[in-house]
Amino acid sequence: MEPGEVSYNLILQQFGDDVLQKDSRAIDRGKLGSIVFNDSEKRQALNRCTHPYVRRRILYQLLGCYLKGYPMCVLDVPLLYESGMDRMCGKVVVVSCTGDRQTTRLMDRNGFSREEAEARIKSQMPIEEKERRAARVLDNNGGLAELEWQIDDLVEKWAPSLLRTWGALLAPVGIIASLPFARLSTLGLGTLCTCAAWVAGSLFIG
Repeated sequence: MEPGEVSYNLILQQFGDDVLQKDSRAIDRGKLGSIVFNDSEKRQALNRCTHPYVRRRILYQLLGCYLKGYPMCVLDVPLLYESGMDRMCGKVVVVSCTGDRQTTRLMDRNGFSREEAEARIKSQMPIEEKERRAARVLDNNGGLAELEWQIDDLVEKWAPSLLRTWGALLAPVGIIASLPFARLSTLGLGTLCTCAAWVAGSLFIG
């Protein structure tokens, strides 16, 4: 939503200059939120202005991480399921707490009234449905130290081995290199299939 970005221009076309801060050309997220969170049609309009470009930016960043050889990446997305971005993820973790605690935290953090906080929560998919879809649910009803312990445990269990990491990095190279030989020999076809299977396994098998 920074000035000059595509989403910024689309938002101004859709909602006008009333959503800008008084002393600058930056978008006032509080004003914009008060407009869209009580109107599903306007909320969908905002999503159309932002989600495609957020997904594109994320894909660019993921490609960069892949080329740098990072073994895993974390996407922190508040509307992961609602925006369909869960399809970009191998596994999904939901950080969950009770409804009352979520409301109180939102009021304390953003200075919302209870009605404003509840409107924002109700605009999202119910937390119970998110928990049902997730590969892992982290309990966030306690303190920060307890949550960090759960995250450390999760990363330790999910971090891929060095062999799997390098396999995911090198297998696409093998696919490209074997393409000219796939029709000429059984060996070339076998190499292609092996590399493709390694990529699929690296990306989708838990």
